[in-house]
Amino acid sequence: MTESVPPNPSPPPLIPIEIISEEEMALIEAAFAATTKYLSSRSSSSSSCQFQRNEKSIETITLHTKRRLSGCSESDKNITSTDIEDLVDNSKNAQKKLKIFETFLHRFRRKRGLAITDITATEWCEKQMEFVLLRGKPKATRAMKAGTARHTKLEEEVIKRVQVRVEAAEDAWAVRLMNFIAGTNQLMFQELTRELPVIGCVQGVWMVGVIDEIRMPVTDTSRNPIFVDTKTRVRATLPSGPQTRNGRLQLMCYKYLWDSLVKDNFNTKSFLSFFGLNPRYTLSEEIQQHTSSSGFPAKTLEDLLAYFRNTCSALPPANEQLILRYEFQGDQSLLGEDNFTYDHAWLTGQIKYSLEFWLGERAAGFVPQEERWKCRSCKFASVCSSYAAADSRS
Repeated sequence: MTESVPPNPSPPPLIPIEIISEEEMALIEAAFAATTKYLSSRSSSSSSCQFQRNEKSIETITLHTKRRLSGCSESDKNITSTDIEDLVDNSKNAQKKLKIFETFLHRFRRKRGLAITDITATEWCEKQMEFVLLRGKPKATRAMKAGTARHTKLEEEVIKRVQVRVEAAEDAWAVRLMNFIAGTNQLMFQELTRELPVIGCVQGVWMVGVIDEIRMPVTDTSRNPIFVDTKTRVRATLPSGPQTRNGRLQLMCYKYLWDSLVKDNFNTKSFLSFFGLNPRYTLSEEIQQHTSSSGFPAKTLEDLLAYFRNTCSALPPANEQLILRYEFQGDQSLLGEDNFTYDHAWLTGQIKYSLEFWLGERAAGFVPQEERWKCRSCKFASVCSSYAAADSRS
């Protein structure tokens, strides 16, 4: 979790907190692998104890699948894997109808939500995003590491990280909620905070993100927080149009999530159901101690969610003006700022198009011809059919 610090503190040690473990992700993959078996015999009780907690989510997938399959009625109680294979062979639309099994959202983001960086990465290149999901994320480049280090330094200027023991998914989410409450309190009293986690349901999909920086306006005419994101550049030049567009999309997504929270659009029941959380779960003693010392004592996740919603209701909407800052990595000098206005219609259109990919409604698209220069720095260019085709024509 994070705590605000007074100006000019001595740099504290950075102790990261792991929110989603590899074991949890392995369990998710195993649950989906077991879904076909579950379809063949809903009444079977042979599932191992480690899947009992996921039984409800597997059943939900089963029911949705039956509704999407043409010719399947409520009387089709014993649909088997063979039946599904026959449908695949006989129907031209079978891939779309069976997409619930293979959507990237359910396969890779079911337990942690879709990140705003997933949306921006998809906007940059859907095919690259597909390769990342299926083949793994390439190693971070030197430029990426430098950007991460810069963000860490900026965070440490106003935030002190403390170690908190996380014993369950409920504890992990409690840490995020605590960081949001502490961060917004810092914003209201010190007029600046950084690395603030946000969450919200957008077009039926739960999304998460971390806002780089939020500052209060210096004038008294407006008290709407201003969102700022700092991008580092390898060269001392301003970004291209597609790079600027991608950065704007990221900041607009953050404003969308923030404004939804302050408008009390946070559906607690849906949140708990989607992430499989128990509202009456007793938080770890360490987390309970931190909530008490921070002024919002909470014993259960449900208690903390109540504080979270009360905090959101007291916040103003984000400013319509957003800021992208560009720094040169060499000396951290400011190259320029992009001050732009939030465009709700454009944003919702971008999100809708991106979700079509994540929900399996269409195949991954390639970058347009005028943006094929992106391929030159892509680690998957050698296995990408679009890049190979373009290279053969050149």
